[in-house]
Amino acid sequence: MMVTFVSQCQKKALARTRRVLDAFANRIGDNTWQTVITEEGLIAVKTLLRKTATKNTAVACHWLRSRSRSELVWIVGNRSQFNHSGIVPVNTTSKELIMDIATDKPLANVLYANTHLQPLAEHLFAVGYLAMRIHQTLFPEQSGHSKAVFIAGCLHDIGKIDPQFQRWVRDPKRKEYIPEDGQHIDVAKFSFDKYPRHNEISVLLYELLGNTTLNTLDPDIKRTIRHTIYWHHAKPFRKDKDKGFVTYWDIYSKFIGNNPSLDFAQVIASVIDTLSRVLKLEEKAAFDKKAGLSESYQKTVDEDKVQNLKNGTPLPVFKYYENKTKLRDYQSDIAFNALNNIFRACVITADRLISSLPANELMEECIKKQSFDFLIDQCLLPNSTLSSHIEQCLKHPSFNGDRSTKQSEIAEELTQCRDIAVLAGPAGCGKTKIALEWAKLKNAQKIIWVCPRVQICQGLFDELILEHYLPEANIEIFTGEYKYTKKWGQQTSDNSYFRGDIVITTMDQVLNNIITHTKADSLISFLDAHVVFDEYHEYINMPAFNLFFAELVHGKRLKGSSANTLLVSATPHYCFIDNLFGEAPLGPFDSRHDVKPMESFNTSQYQIDFVTYDEAKIDDNNPFYKPRSGNTFVISNTALKAQKGFIFNLKHENDQDRENAVLYHSKFIKSDKQKWFEAVYDSFKKGGTKSYDVLRSGPIVQASLNITCDEMISDICSAEDCLQRLGRLDRFGENAAVNRYLIAIPTQFKGTNGVGKFLSSMNSFASAKAWREFLEAKLMVEKPLRLPQIYEFYREFHFNETTRKEIENDLLKAIQKSVSLISDRVIDPIRLFQNKKETANKRGKISKNSLRGDNRFVQLAVCSVSGLDQYQFENRYAYQMPISDNEQIDNITAKKELIEGYGNSEKSLLAHMAKKHHQIMGGKAPFKDFMLLNEARDPESPIYLSYTKEDLDNAGRETGRHPWAIYYAECDKQPIGAISIKQLTSNED
Repeated sequence: MMVTFVSQCQKKALARTRRVLDAFANRIGDNTWQTVITEEGLIAVKTLLRKTATKNTAVACHWLRSRSRSELVWIVGNRSQFNHSGIVPVNTTSKELIMDIATDKPLANVLYANTHLQPLAEHLFAVGYLAMRIHQTLFPEQSGHSKAVFIAGCLHDIGKIDPQFQRWVRDPKRKEYIPEDGQHIDVAKFSFDKYPRHNEISVLLYELLGNTTLNTLDPDIKRTIRHTIYWHHAKPFRKDKDKGFVTYWDIYSKFIGNNPSLDFAQVIASVIDTLSRVLKLEEKAAFDKKAGLSESYQKTVDEDKVQNLKNGTPLPVFKYYENKTKLRDYQSDIAFNALNNIFRACVITADRLISSLPANELMEECIKKQSFDFLIDQCLLPNSTLSSHIEQCLKHPSFNGDRSTKQSEIAEELTQCRDIAVLAGPAGCGKTKIALEWAKLKNAQKIIWVCPRVQICQGLFDELILEHYLPEANIEIFTGEYKYTKKWGQQTSDNSYFRGDIVITTMDQVLNNIITHTKADSLISFLDAHVVFDEYHEYINMPAFNLFFAELVHGKRLKGSSANTLLVSATPHYCFIDNLFGEAPLGPFDSRHDVKPMESFNTSQYQIDFVTYDEAKIDDNNPFYKPRSGNTFVISNTALKAQKGFIFNLKHENDQDRENAVLYHSKFIKSDKQKWFEAVYDSFKKGGTKSYDVLRSGPIVQASLNITCDEMISDICSAEDCLQRLGRLDRFGENAAVNRYLIAIPTQFKGTNGVGKFLSSMNSFASAKAWREFLEAKLMVEKPLRLPQIYEFYREFHFNETTRKEIENDLLKAIQKSVSLISDRVIDPIRLFQNKKETANKRGKISKNSLRGDNRFVQLAVCSVSGLDQYQFENRYAYQMPISDNEQIDNITAKKELIEGYGNSEKSLLAHMAKKHHQIMGGKAPFKDFMLLNEARDPESPIYLSYTKEDLDNAGRETGRHPWAIYYAECDKQPIGAISIKQLTSNED
């Protein structure tokens, strides 16, 4: 390929980059080079430039595709030296250009809301009115809440009376566009490190003006209004975090301190005057005014109320939860936070729609004509043909017979539920078909299908597009890794995200609609759509996810008979839904009556046996290392145990003619995850290729993968996981012989070591132990069993007085962990303001706030494995950086705790890398640990958890190989994935 390099380097960086580029290309100008080069050579150039890069480095590489067209491949260093296409600006001017002259000039006595010069009073009223109308459309029976939303909308931007904001918004040089996060002062020398933003000033003013004498609003509703005003924008990133911006007095002090000549009494007078203008607009509007804005605030503020701010009342927290001793006591916190989500989404959505209008359109069309319907239509779901697609699907010949008739009866029963519907469907009962038929009966225009894992999304997407379900509908998969529509690999365009007839997504993406400010308005679509929570039981023991799931369900329950929400699981967690689904308008949720069971048509017989083993031994007596044959699944609680079992049996379960065993888990690079998911699914699905006999896996395959086996070996686990795994055993009821399900239990089954320690970390040790004892007692009487009996055991287990206590204890621990995580404010929306040029063409980074865990991108050297303690280091890495910035990196991530050695300095790969990396990969001085961790959020700056032999030799560090170094293991059959050398030679997990 022919490429051109353009350098905009300064100071010492100029000489360094010239030396590199002169070695590879011909200089055709002072700062320009050109050459013909291979992809490997281009990667080498980029690598060398990155090694010596500083803040003064700026090099762009362009690929000359033809005489008239070039394409930006990458930029190393300071991106602000180029535009988004890698083009260098050659001239600038501070003069006003003809195209920049505004036709509307700001008036001296008018306060403005944004650079569109929307008058502040009209903007406040319009946002309040539109937010109220959106809420009324979604929750027609919640009139009191709708009026409170109106108040929050009318007060959300009152802080823009700030003189600093008004000076900025009148400045003809200020930016005209309104970014997604709203409009804030963005003058170069201005910083929010020491100055409050307008939403902070707004909540301060509401705290001072909020009416405490009239009881027209419930105290909790007033708290929600405060929350909405404060959190309608993300918190700005501040160097000292929240220091100086924690209480109302902090905001007041910063505001006054930065405006020493400001008379605060005049500020209050200006606020009262602006709100009086909003009141006049309210009086002209055609809606009930009895509990409107006028009674929500006082008309004066005395000095005592200002001084009372010194009591240190904190600003609203994003999520309010306190630890309780009883599960049911969390219901009030869940309800409060769910209401905050809804109010905030309504106001943010209305704010964005109103702010996008030119000032004349706002005044003439919306205010004067009271015409807001065209804006409401933009945020609510349009009519679609989804129901007709489903109806056509249900006419397929395969949907005939007694089984299909029963499925239709259950779907009809689910539509009669008071608000949300819960389907208890055993394995293979046709839950997907029931859910689709339920949606058709409810006249769904859109289905948002929420899954706990990406792999479940993949399985469902394949099922809907490849089977006879919905060939003509727009089926969309939307996860962090995959964004396809109608066909696997068919990329969804950016402006079509979440637009499919059926959107299959993860809970993480839905929670982004709550947590991430820029996506908060997407919650409106979620509330408006029909929602299916598939395998929802998996959220129960996941910190933070369990409470957020309960919030989402409560929010939908507030819609009453229009909740349009279906919870689907073979193992409904009766204890969770009884204790945490609070009393919505239609009353409490009672799982004994409100869960609709679907009977199993699987008539196969099952024998469940328990076997004990010594965790410390790796031999044929250990059920996870014993060679297997036939159509067998071996499911471990961890990926590591599956890896080691696969390696131990490389010679026993595979031969030269056929690969009898396959390994599948979560520790693969992205491309291998997809490849081996397809291999597993194609082999073990109904009518599959049967390319493999044995599947060794972590828990990744236990839910919603439509695959089957004839024999299963499983780690001891919770009742829910136990039955989910059982659902892959003779899933389609085709075996005449008794199906054997072997549950392996360590001889020393304690919560402080091995399997027990893992279950304790998952908040399920006590309930797993109780399930084992409960099931063993049942098996003494009844063997073998049919599926209906087993699922009835599960129901009895949840309602048995003794075992329920153990379930509740584990659940309480999980909820308390959630509260601790949320209290650390790791999920607070925080906005880091960046130059747009600096973020152009950048690949997605790992967020600093993640509920799944604190992960980092890593790079691993490859080692070939032929058995335990039999490996050879390869001279390559697990993946290679692509030459173009527009290509995605085939990367892998690891937990921050793993990289740091879980507090054990001997296991810390980070400390080792910080000392050695500069010698191996280049650079002047050792890196700092925190710098490496921060940079590794970027896929282009992974932390190396191992090095190739060549890299170690070049630095004279072959003897410095870390004993816990993590490699990407491969055998001649398939990848084994990330695993440390220490774990290849011992039984340590």
